[in-house]
Amino acid sequence: MRQLALTVIVGTRPEVIKLAPVVRAARKRPRSFRIRLVLTGQHPELAAPLMEELELQADVELTLGSRRGGLAQTLAECVRSIGGMLHEDRSDWVVVQGDTTTALAGALSAFYEHIPVAHVEAGLRSGCRTSPFPEEMHRRLTGTLAALHLAPTPQARRNLLELGVPESSIVVTGNTVIDALFEMRRCLPTLQSIMPKMPTSRYVLATIHRRENHGERLQQVCDGLLQLLERNLDLSLLVPIHPNPEVGRVISARLTGHPRIVLVEPMGYATFVAALVDATIVLTDSGGVQEECAALGKPVLVLRTDTERHEAVAAGVALLIGTSPDRIVEATSWLLTDPLAYRAMQRPTNAFGDGFAAGRVLDAIEHATATS
Repeated sequence: MRQLALTVIVGTRPEVIKLAPVVRAARKRPRSFRIRLVLTGQHPELAAPLMEELELQADVELTLGSRRGGLAQTLAECVRSIGGMLHEDRSDWVVVQGDTTTALAGALSAFYEHIPVAHVEAGLRSGCRTSPFPEEMHRRLTGTLAALHLAPTPQARRNLLELGVPESSIVVTGNTVIDALFEMRRCLPTLQSIMPKMPTSRYVLATIHRRENHGERLQQVCDGLLQLLERNLDLSLLVPIHPNPEVGRVISARLTGHPRIVLVEPMGYATFVAALVDATIVLTDSGGVQEECAALGKPVLVLRTDTERHEAVAAGVALLIGTSPDRIVEATSWLLTDPLAYRAMQRPTNAFGDGFAAGRVLDAIEHATATS
């Protein structure tokens, strides 16, 4: 088969983490693939440093114009920038990941240029159009535009089939985040030396950033975390602060100054994996963190009332608890004081992959090209 030109588009931290294994695997197969890695300006403060850490060099860096119109303006600017690039230098495939504005803009721009789209992490569904917001609709719309659906799990495949997506265009690959996680975990003896020093040996790692948890819900989460520390005097808390000012302002105002709370800037991926491995319990509203915890066997309490990572809940390693302070204290304290319950949530699962998803992604693209 001839060499295929792939344009891989990333704009956020999760996209960089999850598509890095695909880019690396493709560059190890130069006879089959020519990669153009594109970095949009969606989240430059998070994506660009991570690119450097993972030793990825963008072939194209796009600059977005004014985004004063919020989500709509960001999408419009992404489509304008990506569309112009694809029009000038076409590819055989455009590869997008997940549910971001960048993914939707990349898929729509490719569709306008008659370039097939390969959607990595296709088929996730929460069942609610506005949760997570706007990611649930982003992934649904991206899936509508995709020619090849690279589903991370059998459940994601079933979701797509129920929507009428042709079976021939769906391939279950596993989630590429597990590839990235396992690769980083091999370096853990080195990584643990760069961990922030915690006041106690037991600590909770908490990550909060979802739009639906902004405002009152975020304040509730902070209240619950403070009450949790009051109830468990041997416990400390590690919180990487998301750069979104709405998040940072509330977290800083509510949690700064407590002797057992460590607030840090957004972590590099290596440091975050080390923190994840050493944490006693993880509280998060992140989808990717749910997948990483499941693979590591790390008990994770999800600060949402629904999830598109149903496999983690079914495997017993994740529990949906919402944002109520009472529920945060109750569920976390239960795990801290009940060894049997804790051990039951400590079982690693390969529900999200085995670490070889990137190769399957590339094989699926080759096969789809040969049979089209």
